[in-house]
Amino acid sequence: MPIEIKELHIKINLDEGPNRGAGAGDDQDSEGKEQLISACVEQVMGILERQKER
Repeated sequence: MPIEIKELHIKINLDEGPNRGAGAGDDQDSEGKEQLISACVEQVMGILERQKER
């Protein structure tokens, strides 16, 4: 007999660590975020190119 899930509860707790709200690391954080975004965009564009080839 199959199991039917009627409700799904997801709880997430995020801990930003000791730098939470600190202004000194903002330049480094934004540089890291830019690199992360660039890497994600490159991967997405690669996936889209592979889909077009099919």
